[in-house]
Amino acid sequence: MVAVFNKELLSWYLITLKLNQAVETGLQNAQSPTTNSRSIDLPPPDSTSTQQNQESEWVITIKQKLDQAQNDDVAGQWAKLCIYRIPQCLRENDDKAYIPQTVSLGPYHHGKKRLRSMDRHKWRALHYVLKRTKQQIELYLDAVKELEERARACYEGPICLSSNEFVEMMVLDACFVLELFCGAAGGFTRLGYSRNDPIFAMRGTMHSIQRDMIMLENQIPLFILDRLYGLQSGSPDQNGVVSRLALSFFDPLMPTDAPLTKSDRNKLELSLGNSNSFDPLTEHGGLHCLEVFRRSLLAVRVGLNPTPCVWIKRWSHTSRVVDKRRQQLIHCVTELKDAGIKFKRRKTDRFWDIRFKNGILKIPRLLIHDGTKSLFLNLIAYEQCHLDCSNDITSYVIFMDNLIDSPDDVSYLHYCGIIENWLGSDQEVADLFNRLCQEVVFDINDGSLSRLSEQVNRYYDHRWNAWRASLKHRYFNNPWSIISFFAAVILLALTLAQTFYTVYTYYIPPS
Repeated sequence: MVAVFNKELLSWYLITLKLNQAVETGLQNAQSPTTNSRSIDLPPPDSTSTQQNQESEWVITIKQKLDQAQNDDVAGQWAKLCIYRIPQCLRENDDKAYIPQTVSLGPYHHGKKRLRSMDRHKWRALHYVLKRTKQQIELYLDAVKELEERARACYEGPICLSSNEFVEMMVLDACFVLELFCGAAGGFTRLGYSRNDPIFAMRGTMHSIQRDMIMLENQIPLFILDRLYGLQSGSPDQNGVVSRLALSFFDPLMPTDAPLTKSDRNKLELSLGNSNSFDPLTEHGGLHCLEVFRRSLLAVRVGLNPTPCVWIKRWSHTSRVVDKRRQQLIHCVTELKDAGIKFKRRKTDRFWDIRFKNGILKIPRLLIHDGTKSLFLNLIAYEQCHLDCSNDITSYVIFMDNLIDSPDDVSYLHYCGIIENWLGSDQEVADLFNRLCQEVVFDINDGSLSRLSEQVNRYYDHRWNAWRASLKHRYFNNPWSIISFFAAVILLALTLAQTFYTVYTYYIPPS
């Protein structure tokens, strides 16, 4: 009984304790209702400060962008730029013509997956160079390290490579290029390569490599090549040698099969730089291989003092426009032929050197092959991007674009020996020229062939020339027509003579 009683007391005690705790909790909640209601009605105390922080971060971001713009606009930075990214307006026509398909040189296409297979051959080239010269790799790395800032300034936009990565890429690519240049000039077997080497031999993929190495986005500054070639040869002053090796290497891409004359080649070599000092920002030395190749095409015209576009742009009375109608320099071949203008092949290696005299348009021979399109597009892109550069190639291509409107125009130029078509059909050649200058910024008054075009157009607009050409085409197109014409003239003369004497004897009879 005692145990049971104690259990009942314990239960009542616990229940009383619980009720007491519940009452005390209710009293505490009843004492603070106003405080809770105030906390609910008021806005969060930190919302205003959060908004201010967001605005301050936004302002900081804008200031950082302005600081970056100021750094990008450092005085003299744009003057060193010479290896450009192709503008999007030009790239839309044919992206493949500007992008390397076999080998990447420089930072723009570095590390792309489809071009990595060539990297092992670049390392092979560097291994052969070090083995042949018995030099250490540190010598090349230190030499390029000194030129890193200068080399970076040649490229457009930020280069997302660390200092070590950039120097490694330059050494690897430059040694690869120099091996190709030297092997093409003196033979790859002399450099130690196997006769059946898949890359270092003048066969196989070499044509594709040459085509990639002439692209604007796939260039290495020439002063890098000069410095490393000087280290390999043991003579630092080797300015101009790499340029001549480059011309020999890219000779298969020349759009003409006529060789340079001895006097023209001497002038070209002088223009490529035999002086002791070399500055890539002047025209006395090449900027990169594409620029050297372009100067070799223009050869005598460029010389030591090419006409910069900056002067032309400053004083031109018309704005540079893209309107296709403003690029109509001259009529097509068919129309000019109907106006009595004759076409003849001019025997010269300078394919741009077109002459017109006495109704005869003399045009040098032009070779059209599978690399012509990419070559001309990259040359035009360089002339469009580089300020201190004439527009001679652009002017020539637009002139030929105006001449060629149809396959019949191509066929007639081929008949005259002016165009040698290795590409395919005449329609393909016509399409090639009609698409080369789409979206190209060009003013017809600034072209190197503008004056010649005016002479041709004046001849075309003279009606007597068209009538004479029509008469010759209709009545003198074959020997029988000529004989028939003169027979008719003689018959007409005899008829007139007979009529005269008949009338004469009627009014003045013989005595």
